[in-house]
Amino acid sequence: MIRIKNIAVIGAGVMGHGIALTAAQFGKYEVIVCDTDQQFVDRGMGLISDWLQKSVAKGQIAEREMKETLERIHGTTNLQDAISKADFIIEAVTENKESKKALLREVGKIASDHAIVVTNTSSIRITELAAALTYPENFCGMHFFNPAQLMELVEVTKGKQTSDSTVKAVLEVAHKMGKETVVLKKDCPGFIVNRILMSALNEAVDLYYSGVAEKEDIDKAIKLGLKWPIGPLMLIDQIGVDTVVAIDKILGKEIGPKFYPHPQLKEMSDTGDLGRKSGKGFYDWTNRKMVS
Repeated sequence: MIRIKNIAVIGAGVMGHGIALTAAQFGKYEVIVCDTDQQFVDRGMGLISDWLQKSVAKGQIAEREMKETLERIHGTTNLQDAISKADFIIEAVTENKESKKALLREVGKIASDHAIVVTNTSSIRITELAAALTYPENFCGMHFFNPAQLMELVEVTKGKQTSDSTVKAVLEVAHKMGKETVVLKKDCPGFIVNRILMSALNEAVDLYYSGVAEKEDIDKAIKLGLKWPIGPLMLIDQIGVDTVVAIDKILGKEIGPKFYPHPQLKEMSDTGDLGRKSGKGFYDWTNRKMVS
């Protein structure tokens, strides 16, 4: 098994920048973050810097650790530069099957034959995505949770052709990043967490739009009754309404209609009320206050 030194994270968005930060800060890896446009790279790097600065201000880390972490992370828009020398490549682009396949085909043309490639997909079958790669035995699912720098869990899923040595390497990287891991015995859409979570989120949306209770009370009930750290409607806002809809569509198609997104949730996605990243979803995020 190769020694992992250099990690490339493809996608500098909500998940990508958090994964890059985790790899550099806790894993002590050299990290390159790549995205299609410089503004996306700059935004991702800015979010990493902001997080570290806040951590210093709170006394959680020393300024030296912040500086050393930032020195390990570099940004680029050049896919060739990002992955040609990478030992470990993490795909973290939008949850769209065709977009991921197109990217993985490009990765397969550039990556070395020993490089391990993982996908942060939260719903798509690993075997299906692996078909886009030259070396599917080096490919695996590595699903982080948002925010990646805080959430402890990583779901690891083998594809049909994934080698045992690849799984071993992925687990080693995850543990070096300080994560707890679960390994799925079977490649299935949605894996463990989202198979359960998406049903619960859809039910919360239905309760709200059916007029059963106000959003604040739905979230309060689940936080206090089930000990969730965050209520389901606020969680949708945090994840992104569009992302939840995308996952639901995949699960609905792959498993059954009970997983299809609630019509009102789809309408929110279509009108751009995406949650925190757009400023408004179930709650108003423009000034961190709830919508009245």
